[in-house]
Amino acid sequence: MTDPVIGTETDSEIDSEAFRDRALASLVAARDRTTLLTSCVEEPDLTAQHSPLMSPLVWDLAHIGNQEELWLLRAVAGQEAIRPEIDSLYDAFEHPRAERPTLPLLAPGEARRYAAEVRGRALDVLAGTAFHGTRLTEAGFAFGMIAQHEQQHDETMLITHQLRKGPQALHAPDPEPVPLFTGPAEVLVPGGPFTMGTSTEPWALDNERPAHRREVASFWIDTTPVTNGAYQAFIEDGGYDDDRWWTAAGWAHIRRTAIKAPLFWHRDGGQWLRRRFGVTEVVPSDEPVLHVCWYEADAYARWAGRRLPTETEWEKAARFDPATGRSTRYPWGDADPTPEHANLGQRHLRPAPAGSHPEGESPLGVRQLIGDVWEWTASDFQPYPGFRPFPYKEYSEVFFGPEHKVLRGGSFAVDQVACRGTFRNWDLPIRRQIFSGFRTARTGDV
Repeated sequence: MTDPVIGTETDSEIDSEAFRDRALASLVAARDRTTLLTSCVEEPDLTAQHSPLMSPLVWDLAHIGNQEELWLLRAVAGQEAIRPEIDSLYDAFEHPRAERPTLPLLAPGEARRYAAEVRGRALDVLAGTAFHGTRLTEAGFAFGMIAQHEQQHDETMLITHQLRKGPQALHAPDPEPVPLFTGPAEVLVPGGPFTMGTSTEPWALDNERPAHRREVASFWIDTTPVTNGAYQAFIEDGGYDDDRWWTAAGWAHIRRTAIKAPLFWHRDGGQWLRRRFGVTEVVPSDEPVLHVCWYEADAYARWAGRRLPTETEWEKAARFDPATGRSTRYPWGDADPTPEHANLGQRHLRPAPAGSHPEGESPLGVRQLIGDVWEWTASDFQPYPGFRPFPYKEYSEVFFGPEHKVLRGGSFAVDQVACRGTFRNWDLPIRRQIFSGFRTARTGDV
């Protein structure tokens, strides 16, 4: 079903029911995934901290329930708090991840019961809420926000599973094999104006808003994300040992950490191996490279005689339809993603080979802009003109500035409810545990 959009000339009651159905499906899908991620390992793995960069899985589980209680039961329905004493334990800004294992967290069984109780009440609230009247309830925004929040934590928990030592706990089929991509290496994106961001996507978050006009000079962008094979050429050419390709901060970071390859890679004789969710395997040359930081992506682009695209360039390549002059919700148009369009939702536990999903390419012919790997851009995370924080400053506003770089497009670990052509992600330029890759660009119309 294509998402209803605020402002269309449809009967409001029908729209409300469509949004209610969408909210229910999104909440159920998120909880099913949370259950999978927290039931496939034993209790010691739920309570352990597998990396100081990540929370124990049991913290994420109760945090999901606590956020749902705060926004759906208290803010929307006006109900009394179920467990007010745990609010501070699961406040992400009050306790950094490294100290969360020392907190008196709910045990796994208690966390499951708490999240289940909240969900039962939330579904009752969903059934009785009028989807109009306030910004939180308009088009079911609060329910969509909570579904997105849970899916974002599901992605975070999947990262924790990748960092976890031990045997394989998660299983999923591999993407369908495709012939080696032999199409053009890059695509020309014409210069001119386009509409960036959105003012009509009903569940878009505050940093995606409002829609505004941007002028973009013509540029070339890679048809597919950079592959492992291409990245290996950078390694073999001494890319990690040559300061010409690195920013001053990036070179200092590489020297300090002694990084020589993407995270989870190691050399065994004449080949590169990687660890992926408990399995060691040969690095597949045709997959988009994964687990590289912004500094590595930027250095590769310089080595290749190119650069990272700006966030504006990335969004124009992903959304601009030159035939109509409008910006679409996704590269392929306005319809919701299907498995033919993109690799999303943990359907697979790896990116699809470069050149996959021709049905999902943009009108200009750029592929895999949605799903597979988050793509680093050259841009700092900044607000759009006319930005207004909603419903709380801590979602976006406190992160604005030069410290964080923008990633776009989602990954195989992202659910469609939290992925669209306007969706913005951000992280520190040193981060590699995330499912991050990149593609490159160059300036010019020749």
